[in-house]
Amino acid sequence: MYLINRAGQDVCGRPTYPSLRGLPEPVDLVVIAIGAAGFEEAVDDALRAGARAIVAITAGMGELGQAGRVIERRAVERVRAAGAVLVGPNCLGVADTETELNVSFGDFATGSVGLISQSGNLALELASIAMEAGLGFSRFVSVGNQADLEVAELVENFSLHDPTQVIAVYAEDFRDGRAFAGAALGALKAGKPVILITVGSSPGGARAARSHTGALVSASVAVDAACRASGIHRVTTPREMVELAQGLLMPHLPRGRRVGIVGDGGGHVALAADLANAHGLELPSLSRDLTSQMSASLPPAAATQNPIDLAGGGEQDFFNYERTVRLLAASGEVDVVLLTGFFGGYGQDSVELARIEAEVAQAMADAAEGGECPLVIHTMYSASSTLEPLRSMHVPVYGDVNSAVRVLAHLVDRMERPPTGIPPLPRPAAAAAPQIRDGYFEARVLMAMAGIPLVEARRVAELAEAQAVAAELGFPVVLKALGSSHKSDLGAVRLGIAGDAELETAFLDMALRLDPAAFSVERTAPARGSVELLVGVRRDRRFGPVLVIGLGGVYTELLSDVAVALAPVSYRLAEQLIRSLRGAPLLLGARGGPILDVAAAARAAVALSRLVAERPDIAEAEINPLLVSPDGVLALDARIIA
Repeated sequence: MYLINRAGQDVCGRPTYPSLRGLPEPVDLVVIAIGAAGFEEAVDDALRAGARAIVAITAGMGELGQAGRVIERRAVERVRAAGAVLVGPNCLGVADTETELNVSFGDFATGSVGLISQSGNLALELASIAMEAGLGFSRFVSVGNQADLEVAELVENFSLHDPTQVIAVYAEDFRDGRAFAGAALGALKAGKPVILITVGSSPGGARAARSHTGALVSASVAVDAACRASGIHRVTTPREMVELAQGLLMPHLPRGRRVGIVGDGGGHVALAADLANAHGLELPSLSRDLTSQMSASLPPAAATQNPIDLAGGGEQDFFNYERTVRLLAASGEVDVVLLTGFFGGYGQDSVELARIEAEVAQAMADAAEGGECPLVIHTMYSASSTLEPLRSMHVPVYGDVNSAVRVLAHLVDRMERPPTGIPPLPRPAAAAAPQIRDGYFEARVLMAMAGIPLVEARRVAELAEAQAVAAELGFPVVLKALGSSHKSDLGAVRLGIAGDAELETAFLDMALRLDPAAFSVERTAPARGSVELLVGVRRDRRFGPVLVIGLGGVYTELLSDVAVALAPVSYRLAEQLIRSLRGAPLLLGARGGPILDVAAAARAAVALSRLVAERPDIAEAEINPLLVSPDGVLALDARIIA
């Protein structure tokens, strides 16, 4: 290791060199921590000194604006031309605990979590919380501005690193979002799941408000779609990230929703049972044979049906904890055992009790491992040293029972919903015909060409034209003033017009209030026994086209009952999205209603998702509503934004 200091003075008793040019031999890695004004020169000196890797802690460049980004690009071009790589700039550094390399401003205990973070302070907070939980890190990289190496490349690298078992990521900018999702899916297949914290839940900007889809598909929703596709576990806080990492590091993950709850006090087991139920977990009744075996060593007052209250049996004989856990783990009647309450606190009273409690902790960990059944601990004494045998075998220990239950529910949900995969983007289609003034009929043409059924409509400009078209289509008809996305809110659509007089009144009213460039006269679709859906696709700048499906019509944003996926989607995934909606029973014959044509709705969603995926010139496309009936679907409105 060589220290470079322009003044050439000793630092912490170690000699320094005034310049990289004066080093006696080539170097492999150079860490740059100087002012931005000298950054480019330092990069050039590092490359001349033989560096294959550069960690740029220097700040004050790309994060401040365009001029700084230009400096970064110039430096990266030279780094790549030399066959080297650069992390940063504006980063906290890197660490690798296996090789004891630490060129960062943090201390990272050795462990199994690989950490990639754009925020230095957040990484330090994660390290602190992880230390409290007994977790450590295999590698840490602070990516900063990602001028060269990006998060996706590091996820891919970490997935090949044997000591890394879980990859934790904090990212504000994914660059190529699909590449990131693909790297995360590859890591999952390598047995190294990715946990993500990100920011940006609001779409911002005027364009997002121009349609329902823009309002619903924020940057955060696009991330959710990518997580669903790739199996990324998304959390919202550093503490949640550490709690979930504990769960993912368990030797065995839950195989189902059945939870066996054990405690030495009625309050704790009752609370845990209520929380498990609230999180969608199940507490199965236990067989008579199993309860009899547990009762053999427990006090008469013990409750041996699930949840299990030892009722003082733990204090009577500490190994009753181990016996109960062992019986449950080996029974095949539960998928996971949750121990809740006081365990971990007995050792506070004496050295001898601490010794016994640690011995019981080891025995419980062995019992869970022998039964290949996950064991999760909630305790009032989560910092107790007597729990170390559990932590050393990756049995998660939580100080909050809701955290323990939430992690279990998350793991089960993810097991039941495996990743759908990253859909490849199709080859771009030919450019579209020029847009007409309002774009409504162009959107209809493109959607019809994609195979989406639309209600019959005619473009008109004058009242006489409107009356002639209405007579041709047959009353009742629908009249729309073109040029607005939220037609209902503005009074730009009139339904059920029964005759010429009513049509004239509606036409003149809209013409006076809205002064539209044109109108659309449309056949009235039979709505009885039908349900309206929204189907939209928005092109996210990082993740590409994202499909959103939800209950449609005028209540779209109000109900916010939507499902999202990266586009284009398969028929199977489109149907799954529709059936996942809270309002799906309305389509499936709830309360004696008709069973609607979900298959046709799924085909329409597939067609729209492929249309946008094939057309880079389309920023957004939307059908709202898509009328779903027992006999098929009809798009009642269409919109495309270039």
